[in-house]
Amino acid sequence: MSKVEEIQNYLQQNQIDAAFVTTPDNVFYVSGFKSNPHERLLGVVIFKEAEPFLICPQMEIPDAKDAGWPYEVIGHQDTENSMEVLAQAIKARNVNPQTFAIEKAHLIVERLEALQQSFPQANFVRLDEKINAMRVIKDENELEKLRKAAELADYAIEIGCKEIAEGKTEMEILTAIENAIQDKGCKMSFETMVLSGPKTASPHGTPGARKIEKGDMVLFDLGVIYDGYCSDITRTVAYGEPSEAQKEIYNTVLSANTNAIAAVKPGVRAMDLDKIARDTISEAGYGEYFTHRLGHGLGISVHEFPSVTGANEMTMEEGMVFTIEPGIYKSDVTGVRIEDDVVVTKDGVEVLTKFPKDLIVL
Repeated sequence: MSKVEEIQNYLQQNQIDAAFVTTPDNVFYVSGFKSNPHERLLGVVIFKEAEPFLICPQMEIPDAKDAGWPYEVIGHQDTENSMEVLAQAIKARNVNPQTFAIEKAHLIVERLEALQQSFPQANFVRLDEKINAMRVIKDENELEKLRKAAELADYAIEIGCKEIAEGKTEMEILTAIENAIQDKGCKMSFETMVLSGPKTASPHGTPGARKIEKGDMVLFDLGVIYDGYCSDITRTVAYGEPSEAQKEIYNTVLSANTNAIAAVKPGVRAMDLDKIARDTISEAGYGEYFTHRLGHGLGISVHEFPSVTGANEMTMEEGMVFTIEPGIYKSDVTGVRIEDDVVVTKDGVEVLTKFPKDLIVL
C-alpha cells in the first residue's frame, strides 16, 4: 500500500473529506518529491474519494514529475495567490470539505485563515498524529538508507579525528569533514559542530576560530543525508592525555550511553530509557550537568517523532529509529556527549553508528 493510499484509508475510516500535507519532509515522505520551498507554498492534498494532487511553485513542476509523483501536479506563479490556486484546484474536483485534516504543527495561521475563508463550513482537524504514526516505523528500505547514512557519519568522525592538530582551528577541521562528505556526493544533515576545550561544555555551541591546544577535549556532533535519510552522531575525543576528572566524566557518559542502549527493545517506554541514562549520571554525582533529553526520533528529518524524554510514556516498537545521546557539561572540567543512532529490532536493538566509543587519546 502506498503512503497516499494509507492516508486515504485513514480519511475514509474517520469520515474526513480531505487532508493537506505541508511539512516539506512529509511531502517527500508521501510523494517522493524533495523540495525546500522557502516562503512558497508546497503541499499534497489527499481526498477521501477524489484523486490527490501536489501543489508547488510552477518552476518545480518538472522536478516533481521526475521524482515519480504519479498524479496531477499543480503549479503556482510568484505573481499568483497560491492559496487561491489551491482552493480552486480543490473545488475543481467537486469537493467541498466538511472535515479537513491539516498539519497543525506546521501550517501557518495566514494559510489556515485563507483555507477557512475558502471553505467556511469546514472543521479543521489534526493530521499530525497520523503522519507521525506512519513515519515512526521504518520499513527495510528506509532502514538500509539509515544504515548508509550512519556509515557516512562514522566516516566523517574518522576524518575529523585525523584532522585534529595543535594550532588548527575548529572551523578548519569542520571544513575538512564537510569537504570529505561532499566528495562522497552527500550533504550534512545539519550544521556540523566541532567544539574544543572549554567550548565542549556548551551542548549547542558554535564552532569558530579557536585553535586546538594540547589537553583539549574535542567534541564532534554531525550527521549525513543519504538518499533523503539522516544520521546523527556525537563523539568526544582527547587531544593529549586527559585529566582524571575528564576521564571520570567521559566514562560516566559512556556508561549512560551503553546502559540505555542495552535496555532498548519492543515494549520499553521512552521514559524508562531516559531514566536509565539519567540515573547512571546522577549516581556518579553529575545529574545537574545532564541538561537535555536522552534522544529524538531520526529518519527523513534529523529531529523527528518521538522525543525520548523522562515524561514520554510511549512504548518502543520494532522499526523505530532514534538517538541515544547522554551528556555531561561541566564548564570547569569539560563537556562530553556520546550519541548513537539505534533501531528497535524484534528482540532488542541494532546500533547503526559504529565509530568506537572507548576514549580515544590522540
